[in-house]
Amino acid sequence: MNLSERLLNGDKRAAARLISMVENKDPKAFEVLKKLYPKSGNAYVIGITGPPGAGKSTLTDKLAKALRNKGKKIGIIAVDPTSPFTGGSILGDRVRMSDLNTDPEVFIRSMGTRGHLGGLSEATQGAIKVLDIYGMDYIFIETVGVGQSEVDIVKTCDTTVMVMVPGLGDDIQAIKAGIMEIGDVFAVNKADRDGAKRTAREIDMMLDFNKADWRPPVELVVAIENKGIEELLQHIEEHKKYLRETGEFEARRIKNSKFEIIDLVQQKMMSVLLDKSNKEDMIDTLSKDVAMRNTDPYTASENVFKKVKMD
Repeated sequence: MNLSERLLNGDKRAAARLISMVENKDPKAFEVLKKLYPKSGNAYVIGITGPPGAGKSTLTDKLAKALRNKGKKIGIIAVDPTSPFTGGSILGDRVRMSDLNTDPEVFIRSMGTRGHLGGLSEATQGAIKVLDIYGMDYIFIETVGVGQSEVDIVKTCDTTVMVMVPGLGDDIQAIKAGIMEIGDVFAVNKADRDGAKRTAREIDMMLDFNKADWRPPVELVVAIENKGIEELLQHIEEHKKYLRETGEFEARRIKNSKFEIIDLVQQKMMSVLLDKSNKEDMIDTLSKDVAMRNTDPYTASENVFKKVKMD
């Protein structure tokens, strides 16, 4: 039985192998995804994002368990920061979710960002498709929490949960306008701490400026104690219902597909640019010229682009 058939038959090892192949940019993996792409699109993708230390992993763990209790199949992709020096990543989520990892109806995968901007791994989109085809009902994407560049998660998910915590200093400053715009549902985690209600009020006040039809709800939760999880899940389901009833669901997925196509084109252009040794030498030479002020970066980039077009 080939990899495609094994994936369609719910073979967990086949899913794991295919995701590894996607991460390693194996052309065979993309041939499988091309062939099976019509089978995708059934899973509901939920993004979990927020600042470091907000308790995103614990919250994801509890939401996943709540959905498992309803008989749903769950995929979790935890995107961890990658060291710019070693290329290694923390990959701690499997430790924190060890009890979920033994559930045959749950698939957890940690992926390093590998320097990719936006807090998401380059291979995240491919992994989502693999788990979708594999038969997951819900797929959680938990991001690294790297600030405003987290807006990339919007290009991937159906519903984005923004996780905040009290005690971040100046809460209003911590909640940047761009970050506020990406949240469909807000969770103030560690709500047993002082200042939690104030943080929730401040978020709510900032949402007053949101002129969209959907008013993001703000829920107080204590994930580690499983408090507020069912309520948070209800908000996610309400957003899902809103998207489907208004036609926004299809519009959002079309927009996300556009982002993905552009991203893939950019990746291919970069690989064409950097995979040829003569171009790397050319860039190295131009870099020295720019640094020494013998030329400017605008002319240098135009020269590189001309070279790519000629090839």
